[in-house]
Amino acid sequence: MHFTLLMNVILIIVAILLVLIGLVGAIVPGIAGPPFSFLGLLALSFVEGIEYSTEFLVVMGIIGAIIFVLDYVVPIWGTKTLGGTKAGTRGSTFGLIFGLLITIVFPVGFIAILLGPFIGAYIGEKYAGTDDHLAWRSAFGSFVGFMAGTFIKTVYAVVCIFYVVKDLIGLI
Repeated sequence: MHFTLLMNVILIIVAILLVLIGLVGAIVPGIAGPPFSFLGLLALSFVEGIEYSTEFLVVMGIIGAIIFVLDYVVPIWGTKTLGGTKAGTRGSTFGLIFGLLITIVFPVGFIAILLGPFIGAYIGEKYAGTDDHLAWRSAFGSFVGFMAGTFIKTVYAVVCIFYVVKDLIGLI
C-alpha cells in the first residue's frame, strides 16, 4: 500500500516536472519541448486513478512528434518562402546558436534568441551577395518561421499542462 502511494507521488512529481520542462522547451531553443510535454502525460497515465485511453496517448504522441519535426522545418520554410537561400538558412541557424550563447553569458534573455536568427539570416544573405531587399525578406521569413514554431510548441505544451492539472485536480 505504501509503495503504491510513493510511486504515485513520484510519478506525479515527474509528470509535473516534465510538462514544465516541455513549456520551457517550447520557448527556449535547444530544449526539445514537445517530447518532454508528452512524456509528462505518459508518466501521469501510470498514476493510480488517472486513465488515458491508448488512442489519446497515441494521438498526443503523434501530434508531439509532428510538432517536433515541424519546429526544424518551419523556420527554413519561412526563410525560403520569402526568397531566402541556403546562406540565409545557415545564417539563421548560426544566429540562433549565437543568440543562445549570448543569453547564457549576458542577461538579455529572450531578445537575443529572437534577434539571433533574424540577424543571422540577414548576414548570411549579405555574405552570399544577396541584395539588401531580399536579405531583409529572408531575415523576416526566418523570424516568422521561428515565431510560428514557438507558438505551435507553446500551444502543445499548454494543452499537455491542462490535462495534467485537470487530472490532478480530479484526484483530489
